[in-house]
Amino acid sequence: MALYVDIEKDLSSFTLKSKFKNENGVLGFLGESGSGKSMTLKCIAGLENPSRGKIILNNRVLFDSEKKINLSAQERKVGFLFQNYALFPHMTVVQNIELGLCNIKKEERIKITNEYIKRLCLEGLENRYPWQLSGGQQQRVALARALAPSPDILLLDESFSALDYHLRGNMERELINILNDYHGDVIFVTHDREEAYRVCKGIVVYDNGTSLPKREVHDLFNNPQYLAEAKITGCKNISKIDVLDKNTIYAKNWGIKIKLKKDIDRNAKYMGIRAHHISIENNHNEECYYLTVKNIIENPFSYSVYVINEDDKYFNEIHLEVNKDIKPMNVGDKILIKLHVDKLFLF
Repeated sequence: MALYVDIEKDLSSFTLKSKFKNENGVLGFLGESGSGKSMTLKCIAGLENPSRGKIILNNRVLFDSEKKINLSAQERKVGFLFQNYALFPHMTVVQNIELGLCNIKKEERIKITNEYIKRLCLEGLENRYPWQLSGGQQQRVALARALAPSPDILLLDESFSALDYHLRGNMERELINILNDYHGDVIFVTHDREEAYRVCKGIVVYDNGTSLPKREVHDLFNNPQYLAEAKITGCKNISKIDVLDKNTIYAKNWGIKIKLKKDIDRNAKYMGIRAHHISIENNHNEECYYLTVKNIIENPFSYSVYVINEDDKYFNEIHLEVNKDIKPMNVGDKILIKLHVDKLFLF
C-alpha cells in the first residue's frame, strides 16, 4: 500500500501546501487547529477539491489537476471517521454500519455487519440509535461503518477529541489493536502529541498550512529540525543562538554560552532542550549555570521551576521539571542548574 500527495488548495486565510508519501504504517498529522490537517484529509477523501496537484493511492490516480482526473468520493474507496462520528440519528447501529455496503447482496451485507459488530464489541447494541449510546460506543459504530466496505485507506480525524480522558485511553488501545489487523493505509489526525507518539509510525507536522517533511516518530521527538516541530512536540525551552565556534553557541534568549560535545552546524538558528533534560545540581561543571528562581508551580507529581539569568532583565525564563523530593527552594534563590547538552538539539 502507498499514498502520494502533492497538492495545494487556496483558502481565505492561507494556501494549503501538502506534500508527502507514505508506504506503510500509521501516518500522523500533527499541528495546531486550523493548520490544514483536516482539509488535507477531505481532499484525499474527495470531499474537497484541491486547487492544483495530484493524489495517488496504490498506483491509482484519485486526483490530478493537469490531467483533469477527479474521482468521486464513492469511487475512491476511502473510510472516513469524522471528529463528531457523523452517525445518522434516525438509523440503528446495524443500519449505520450497513450504509457503506448498499451495493452488495443482502446475505453478504449481513455477514460483514455481524463480523464488525463482534470485532468492535457492539453485541447487544444492534437495534439502538446513536442517542442511546455512550461516546465510546458511538465511536466504535463509526469505526465499524468506516471499515466495513474494506477501504484502501482509513482517515481518522481527531478520533478521540470528543471523549473524556479515561475513555480516550481505552479507545486508543482498542484502535491500535484494530489497526494491527487492517492492511490499508491509515492517516491519523490529532493535535495531541502524546497520542501521536503512541499511535503513529511516521508524522507530518503542519505549520500554518504547509506540511513539513515526513519524520519517523522517535526521530521527530528526539531531534526536531524546525521551530514548528520543536514547539508542537512540547519543547518549552527554545532560544535563538549565535554560533561562536565549532563547539560553542550563545543562547541569546537566556544570556548564556553553551559548549557542546559535537561540531555545530553553522546554519543553525535555534536551540532547544526539554524541561526534563535540565536538572538541579550541587557540584559545578561546564554544563552548569547559577541562575535565579523566578517562579515555582506545584503539579500533582512534580514542580515546574522557572529560572532566569538576572544579568539582563530582558532575558527569558528557562523551564525545568523536578521531583517533589528535591531540597526546598524559594523564589529569588540562586540555584545551580545543569543543561544535559547531549539532549540539546539545534535547528
